Amino acid sequence: MSREPRGPNEKLGTVLALAGISNAGLARRVNDLGAQRGLSLRYDKTSVARWVSKGMVPQGAAPHLIAAAIGSKLGRPVPLHEIGLADADPAPEIGLAFPRDVGAAVKSATDLYRLDLAGRRGSGSVWQSLAGSFAVSAYATPASRWLINPADSSVAREARAEEPGARPFGGPGPGVGSEPVRVGHSDVAKLREAAEEARRWDSKYGGGDWRSSMVPECLRVDATPLLLGAYSDEVGRALFGATAELTRLAGWMAFDTGQQEAAQRYYIQALRLARAAADVPFGGYVLASMSLQATYRGFADEGVDLAQAALERNRSIATDRVMSFFHLVEARAHAKADDAPACGAALAAAESRLERARDGDPDPSWLDFYSSDRLAADAAECYRDLRAPRQVRRFTEQALSKPTEEFVRSHGLRLLVSAVAELESGNLDAACAAGTRAVEVAGRISSARTTEYVRDLLHRMEPYGDNPRVAEFRERARPLLAAPA
Repeated sequence: MSREPRGPNEKLGTVLALAGISNAGLARRVNDLGAQRGLSLRYDKTSVARWVSKGMVPQGAAPHLIAAAIGSKLGRPVPLHEIGLADADPAPEIGLAFPRDVGAAVKSATDLYRLDLAGRRGSGSVWQSLAGSFAVSAYATPASRWLINPADSSVAREARAEEPGARPFGGPGPGVGSEPVRVGHSDVAKLREAAEEARRWDSKYGGGDWRSSMVPECLRVDATPLLLGAYSDEVGRALFGATAELTRLAGWMAFDTGQQEAAQRYYIQALRLARAAADVPFGGYVLASMSLQATYRGFADEGVDLAQAALERNRSIATDRVMSFFHLVEARAHAKADDAPACGAALAAAESRLERARDGDPDPSWLDFYSSDRLAADAAECYRDLRAPRQVRRFTEQALSKPTEEFVRSHGLRLLVSAVAELESGNLDAACAAGTRAVEVAGRISSARTTEYVRDLLHRMEPYGDNPRVAEFRERARPLLAAPA
């Protein structure tokens, strides 16, 4: 359905012409984006003609899908006001800003946290309306502003009486107009405890596990009132740092479950909060997360830029282990870009830095997952992208040599990479065996990425047709692929 006509929408017509999209082409793109979120849309060229010539505004998620479809063609985000649909829900704009002012940064982040709760309700959720709205260009301004100034000068804050202030962690929050409570280190410590627990659960059960919902809930219920409370510069830095960790985790979990549009917004806000915390290494870690997402989405060049930005700002600041990880992320992007020499150089730098790391180094807790086996696992993926199966097998054997009870998802991904290497080496039995073990692991977690790796393996096995071993593996994988996202 559409709202009442209001005159020609010249803005939409102009942008469509600029993007080179026909009426039929836009209708098809909108329908496809809707299908990605389980929406059954039946728009056609006549529908688009009515939007342009009569100014009719489609209801529900359609305005946001229109913006996403045009933005995908233009290679940049397209705000609703640019296409004459600004009276639709403005939710797609939330979370993309990287304000220079600390107060505005708090508002940008807390607006996103509140949006996420609304996004969990029913088939017409906000995140559903954002389908396909990921745009790698949205990272350009946040990355450049962070590079120019990775630390705010002061973050001390006296809460205003009309705002909900801080309150004890997990306790009832005061209403608007109540006297704000000053935030202390104990409040921050509990946020960090929540982040540590969430990291463990995410590694073991995947981003879609039910405990993962605790992270956005914690941001909304616990972190938001604290951010709007009163705090000294010292406590404020710690508060922004803890909230940045939780926000990046929310982004990572969204990324793992295939909600790329939500992940992008969380990452941008995490980077802004890291600047308020004056935590340059963690800011680099957020950029590395952005790089992995950009690379995963097929934007390898941008992935290289984001990883190198993290490296450049952290020279002489971050520990060897942290720098090793940033080099590893850079290698992943180079591999996806099919640049073998650059990938090899980045992997060598990652290995060298990790060898120099010592147990007594002041490594951050958020990187406690990173060790030689993780380096080997990512190196294997690099060589998979570079189509070098012998190297994949060598690094995968090293990656699988250690127990992974705490990193179940990683174990499943490593098995799938191993299966690809065996398949490309002509070892069909070994490929099916590794794939079967991976499916068994995947059945214990909730991870869209793992499912996509299984789909990729099955796609690579298509030339083997109805081979009995492949058919058996396909049957074992069927329940996993049929499970709801």
